[in-house]
Amino acid sequence: MAKKTSTKLPKRKGEYTYRGKTVDELKTLSTEEFSQMIPARQRRTIKRGLSDEHKKIMQKVKDGETTVRTHRRDMLIFPDMVGLNLEIYNGKSFEKVEVMPEMMGHYFGEYSMTRRRVSHGSAGVGATKSSKFVPLK
Repeated sequence: MAKKTSTKLPKRKGEYTYRGKTVDELKTLSTEEFSQMIPARQRRTIKRGLSDEHKKIMQKVKDGETTVRTHRRDMLIFPDMVGLNLEIYNGKSFEKVEVMPEMMGHYFGEYSMTRRRVSHGSAGVGATKSSKFVPLK
């Protein structure tokens, strides 16, 4: 049997590609062309149309704002947003997130967690049978 030789060129270190396209190439694509490259759930979101709030965020990005504060956790990250600083509301505060190329096609809410890790303390006095033998002072 003959071995198959790969015709793929090796990827240069430090260069990010999404489905074979660089970030600069992705920025030149229209929204419809980009939607053909992302998974079905995100493609359906774009197909149904962006809401007025989503359009306001996109307008802020196109105007060149470096920081965008938003409560919209269901907004998709587009190639135009790479390098942008987002402040996404998690229900209590605004979490600062810098958009990296690897985040394209994901939702804002994936990067601002609404729940914390639970760290329980020790049991209180009277909580267990052994705790009645613990001196109070």
